[in-house]
Amino acid sequence: MADRTLISFDYAIKYLLRGQEDYVILSGFLTELMGRKIDVIGLLPDETNKSDPDEKTNRVDLKAQIDGGEIAVFEIQFHQEYDFFGRVLYGVSHAITDQVRSGKLYNIKKVYSINIAYYNLTAKREYLFFGKFSGFQGIHFHEESIPFAQTATKDSKELLDIHPEYYLILPNMFDETLRGKFDEWIYILKNSKVRDDFTAAGIKEAAEKLNELTLPPDKLAAYHKYMENIRSVNSQAIAAEIKGKAEGNTEKLIEIVLNMHEAGFSIADIVKATKLSEQKVNDILSQ
Repeated sequence: MADRTLISFDYAIKYLLRGQEDYVILSGFLTELMGRKIDVIGLLPDETNKSDPDEKTNRVDLKAQIDGGEIAVFEIQFHQEYDFFGRVLYGVSHAITDQVRSGKLYNIKKVYSINIAYYNLTAKREYLFFGKFSGFQGIHFHEESIPFAQTATKDSKELLDIHPEYYLILPNMFDETLRGKFDEWIYILKNSKVRDDFTAAGIKEAAEKLNELTLPPDKLAAYHKYMENIRSVNSQAIAAEIKGKAEGNTEKLIEIVLNMHEAGFSIADIVKATKLSEQKVNDILSQ
């Protein structure tokens, strides 16, 4: 069960997985997540796939076919900021409005929002969440409800569920117990490594495409620079969180130090973010 070191998946989303030959990797990731056969058809136009220049969010929007039928929009975002839910809503809103052309019918394809965040968002044990709004419930007559759906065509009676569905993945919460095939993907998200015994859809192709050792020196240097930027942004975000919520709260500071250490931050990064002394940080980590 040897590990092979990979390029981080968020970097791959932003810079590497852009060609049609890479759709098998994205298809495998989504197939194992949803437990349905997902076939990526293509990326949406570049204007819907822009990434933040400050590295706070990596995002890719794509079209895919579900179980050989329904065509839907999938939005995959890696979040590096604490304004998390605002970014989730903003991304989904764009994925919806970008589908509508001026003067045309609101023929909205369902959006599946997959959000990956490297902090716990108050989670205690869980690392994979799902959310959905299914419809409207009667206030006075509770037995009445109206589904959030529209007819497939103007003259059709078939109803299509068009409200977005949300997946939330917290790799740092993953205890590395493999409970299903998608956990192999979460292992990659957490560790940037793949084990030889992994068999989930798209894993083999990801291991070949994202093998860090195959990058030429210039691209490898760019990748390491990117990772440094990510750590810096995360450190700044954590520092802001500390300033706003944890001043004078010793337990909170200890939790943040431990979380940062588990996430791979250096002692110097933790000292910078928390304003604690290096000796104090080392004392916390040695407890």
